[in-house]
Amino acid sequence: MATTATITLSSDTMSGFGSITNEMILRQAGTTTDIKETTGYSRRKLASASKVDLITMANTRVDTTATSTAAKIFIKNIGWNGVIDKTVGVKVFINSVEIGVLYGGDWLMMPAGTTADGEDIEVQPANDNAVVLEYAMFFQ
Repeated sequence: MATTATITLSSDTMSGFGSITNEMILRQAGTTTDIKETTGYSRRKLASASKVDLITMANTRVDTTATSTAAKIFIKNIGWNGVIDKTVGVKVFINSVEIGVLYGGDWLMMPAGTTADGEDIEVQPANDNAVVLEYAMFFQ
């Protein structure tokens, strides 16, 4: 059984745009074999502007003999206590390189390499206001 990600983009600000729908089956690196491992779907409350590890990449290495492995990460800023505050951003880093900022309600789905050298996925809220992230990683 495959894990599939589907996205639909639509816009009412661009005339004639309509919508785009695309689907991706999560696969192992360079193969047609489905990704079978996951960190599970989790939530993490952050209430400090400190950078913290969301996922420790070394813990996602199942096949330590592979030269190339694949992973897909999903992260969503769901706000706090039922309130999605578009002004509260959370920076996302891979190996201490900033990927972007997820404001309330924003999410990302992106590929990430799983290496044993600790290229962790880190997050850092913009301030000390409480915010909750939902996340899951699928990997081989």
